[in-house]
Amino acid sequence: MSKIKVMSTNLANKIAAGEVIEKCASIVKELVENSIDAEANKIIINLGNGGLSKVEVIDNGKGMDKEDAKLCFQRHATSKLYRDDDLFFVSTLGFRGEALPSIASVSEVTLKTTQNDEGYLVHIKGGELLNEESCEATPGTRITVENIFYNTPARLKYLKSETTELSNCTNFIERLALSMPKIAFELYNNDKNIIRTSGSGNLAKTIHELYGATISTRLVKIHASTDDFGIDGFICKPEILKASRTHMITFVNNRIVKNIDINRAINEGYYLHKPDNKYPVVFLNIYADPTLTDVNIHPTKQDIKISKINELCELITSTIKDLLERTYLVPEINLDTHEEDNTLVVNSDFINTKNNFELVNTEEVKEEVEAEQFTLDFADTTQADEPKEKNEELKKLYLEPIGSIHGTFIVAQNEEGMFLIDQHAAHERINYEKVQKALKEREVHRMAMLFPISIELSPSEYISLKDNIEIITDLGFIVEDFGINTIIFKETPTWLGEGHEEEVIRKIVDLIVGEKKIVDRVKFNESLVQSIACKMSIKGNTYITLEQMNELLEQLFETDNPYNCAHGRPTIIKFSSYDLDKMFKRAMT
Repeated sequence: MSKIKVMSTNLANKIAAGEVIEKCASIVKELVENSIDAEANKIIINLGNGGLSKVEVIDNGKGMDKEDAKLCFQRHATSKLYRDDDLFFVSTLGFRGEALPSIASVSEVTLKTTQNDEGYLVHIKGGELLNEESCEATPGTRITVENIFYNTPARLKYLKSETTELSNCTNFIERLALSMPKIAFELYNNDKNIIRTSGSGNLAKTIHELYGATISTRLVKIHASTDDFGIDGFICKPEILKASRTHMITFVNNRIVKNIDINRAINEGYYLHKPDNKYPVVFLNIYADPTLTDVNIHPTKQDIKISKINELCELITSTIKDLLERTYLVPEINLDTHEEDNTLVVNSDFINTKNNFELVNTEEVKEEVEAEQFTLDFADTTQADEPKEKNEELKKLYLEPIGSIHGTFIVAQNEEGMFLIDQHAAHERINYEKVQKALKEREVHRMAMLFPISIELSPSEYISLKDNIEIITDLGFIVEDFGINTIIFKETPTWLGEGHEEEVIRKIVDLIVGEKKIVDRVKFNESLVQSIACKMSIKGNTYITLEQMNELLEQLFETDNPYNCAHGRPTIIKFSSYDLDKMFKRAMT
């Protein structure tokens, strides 16, 4: 007797549900994407207990007729693909025909849909049809999912808490609203509104509706294209940085995706404008010919394979780098004094006080803001195409140093307000670009040391250093063996200057021997130059004269990137005259 049997349709759907339906947010995702594919421009999501007790999606899309309303719950039934070739030109969010039957097999589903003024209801529980009948005709489709995983207790056990499930659902709707700004989304949990977007089609306005002014007022428009790819959206100025990569939000042809290579390319674009352990806020839509992409990797369709990925990454990185180089990046500290408690709120991630990247309840936001007003509010997010003088806006500040705080921060002023400059960070930027420029020159200028510096190492350290000795010689140093496990530095490059020789040399040696194996020579050299620039720079708690402050600022403004030190920390921060007046109650509005 044969042991191999074809499993029942319901069992196959339950197995498929294990891949498609991982959490409550998975149900929300599949239902809302179906609404989008049905050309809805308004979608309402009602959750009960974060989705644990109910997920309901209401849309004003095309709806379905009686036959389609029943057929959509059969596995692999889809209106999006008909031929094999269609798989190479997927333009809809859904196409597998697995979601609805998978959901229906592990829950209780009620579908109400209308087409041509005829309403139809389908009620399914555990994959079994309980009821089908005509119903009142309302535009679009309403689908309600309850008793999730009631017949698969092992899966039910591993659902998270209400807070976690709600957070997952909210996070998905946020990203979907950003990818589809022309669609109005409303999300409710236990009848409480959490998200509301206007569907204006203005991405900047949608960002404001979701994340508030802290993010939306620091946006820079990004747009570029090649023969194969186009990118469009907004990047946030590096004064707003996050501890994780989750705020690098990317879409491919308006589909939410996660791709390590794309995230790495975005991060590379910010490389000189932030610390290594911080990540930017980015909203980026990538346009590509469907033949260059494959979304049929995983049932969630968020993993994606892209042909010519290196070309795309180069476009993203170079565009972000160029845009940041042409953008005025001095962070302005916005000081809001609350009358009732006199609490001072500093809206900047560089000052560790309050994280403003929170979910904004749109009921508390002025919804009456017109699209015309947003055009004015976000006028500074577009960049002029004509070439500008390097750091033109920064030079126009005409800063006048007037003193320092603890020998660490230079205090400068102009008619706009007060500026604080981190003298070590500023000097580090100057030295970093000085060393970089010197290393690019073909001819290396050296000077002999009056007192050569010898470095004694352990046998393993000596072997490691000798194995990478070309790194030291490429920097312009002349070294020789000097006894057992010892090398001596006899000449140094002229860019090193005087007074830092031993400190810099020992730092270079420590970095080289500290690396077990130098895999990426370019990245290592970059890290090395950053450390050298840091060691060469004026330290904190060191008082300098006003003349030296002036000279430091002049040199800083001539660098390619005067806004950050070599490690990405800010060099200069602005306090406007208005905010200073507000702090001291001289301005009460």
